[in-house]
Amino acid sequence: MSTRAFHDLGQSLWLDNITRDLLRTGTLRRYIEEWSVSGLTSNPTIFDHAIKNSGSYDDAIAAGLSRGETGEDLFLELALEDLSKAAELFRPIHERTCGVDGFVSLEVSPLLAHDTTATIAEAKRLYERAQCSNLLIKIPGTPEGLPAIEEAIFAGVPINVTLLFSADQYRAAANAFMRGIERRIDAGLKPDVASVASIFVSRWDVAIADRAPPALRNKLGIAVAKNVYEAYLDLLSSPRWMRAYNAGARPQRLLWASTGTKDPAAPDVLYVGALAAPFTVNTMPEATLKAIVDHGKIAMPLPRADGDNQKLLAQFAEAGIDTRVLAAQLQADGARAFIESWNDLMAVIASKSATFQQGSRRHGP
Repeated sequence: MSTRAFHDLGQSLWLDNITRDLLRTGTLRRYIEEWSVSGLTSNPTIFDHAIKNSGSYDDAIAAGLSRGETGEDLFLELALEDLSKAAELFRPIHERTCGVDGFVSLEVSPLLAHDTTATIAEAKRLYERAQCSNLLIKIPGTPEGLPAIEEAIFAGVPINVTLLFSADQYRAAANAFMRGIERRIDAGLKPDVASVASIFVSRWDVAIADRAPPALRNKLGIAVAKNVYEAYLDLLSSPRWMRAYNAGARPQRLLWASTGTKDPAAPDVLYVGALAAPFTVNTMPEATLKAIVDHGKIAMPLPRADGDNQKLLAQFAEAGIDTRVLAAQLQADGARAFIESWNDLMAVIASKSATFQQGSRRHGP
């Protein structure tokens, strides 16, 4: 099917990947022009794989070293170079949609996930350094991240709230966004600060793969996502939101993340076809995007409310799966996984830097 069908439904398709080769070969431009891709997300794992598994960054690393850049500063230079080029490709979409779509994302250091003050400072610093209007700064929706989200929105920094897993976590993140917007309104500032709330889907099913009854296999992620979608629509129809909208605010869009299928026995487009809904975003890895183009289809748009979905969630509870406890565990595990990827990324940059420095000394005067 054509990915245009999702666009026509009102859902944005973003690519959950970035590499220098995607930019250099024109592949990302082709995805935009031919497959209706209208944004891009990144995270430490994506950059770790891109830099570790390619020589495409070697010249830039060597150049950064010659300028005295190392470690995190060197990585940010590499990441911002990629993201700035990607943002330029998406800029016509950003302008055509009046700032609703056409974003790229950069994550604050995962080491700050539980440090509110440092996260606020880093979000402001990264956005100022990038000088890119269609860049979202990613802040995790951890308990410590929520006040940072509020402060960043109040400061006018567009935010991608990441690592959300449940309706309760979404509501907490949405409330942080709303508080930031309402403070801007009270202060006489323009309240049209962009934001998305990223709900991780497939990790639910991975987490319970060994204990879910066969009839419930690969169904929890979509069930939870439907629950979140209902909470999302509740907020958009609330008097609180309508007051902010009347003052010039723009909605925080819901984004489906982790939508690549992890179970080889399940359809490779499972989470994309099931989560088609207007005024949402689905960010996906390249393999999933290609699968959608080849054989994907929209089952039916997500309903406003789904009584059968509540019955399905009740079946998981009866099977001994406590979704509230699991949501907290998944968020904590996700934060730890990004820290591991970040540390690995820093080690890769350090290793490549050492190799170039040794080579420079061997061939120096």
